[in-house]
Amino acid sequence: MQILNKFIFALTATASLAFTGCQQVVKPVNTTPILESSTDQTATQTPKNQFNLQGKIGVKTPQQSGSAFYTWAQDQDNFDIQLSGILGMGKTIIEGRPGQVTLNSSKTGEITAETPEELLEQATGWVAPITHIIDWVQARPASKEAKIQKDTAQRISQIDEDGWIVDLTYNESATLPNKLILKQQLESGKENRITMVIQNR
Repeated sequence: MQILNKFIFALTATASLAFTGCQQVVKPVNTTPILESSTDQTATQTPKNQFNLQGKIGVKTPQQSGSAFYTWAQDQDNFDIQLSGILGMGKTIIEGRPGQVTLNSSKTGEITAETPEELLEQATGWVAPITHIIDWVQARPASKEAKIQKDTAQRISQIDEDGWIVDLTYNESATLPNKLILKQQLESGKENRITMVIQNR
């Protein structure tokens, strides 16, 4: 009887060790793919600012309104924007590099400012959130504080961010917008409005 008890005890102990060992082996196998997937997802979501746009932009403020044709080349933190037909200024070029933004036209010559927004307003009187538009034309908000709405295809159709409401429209099944309407409400009840049509990408 004593031998039988020892045999049962040994069998139980062996089974317990085997079961515990299985748990230790299975656990790392289950967690490893989750960690790799998380890393891959983070890498995929890293913004890549690389595009070339052509189209027409219209700006309407309480003081003035006007339109221009534009080309916009974006390469990460560097950009070159060319405007033609803007308020009789001739060809206007805005160049942005880290720490330096310049505007050059036959009417103003070369001027500089700390941000492209300041530069554009100083030269033309136009108010446009150029820094945010870099993200908006790629159908994404520029910050985590933005509020967004999506259409039935789960594309971003509206962005509410930093005092601007941006409506995005798309051609059929396209994943990037072909038109953006930006509205900034002013204290007087009036607004700044920008209509940006993207004809080529």
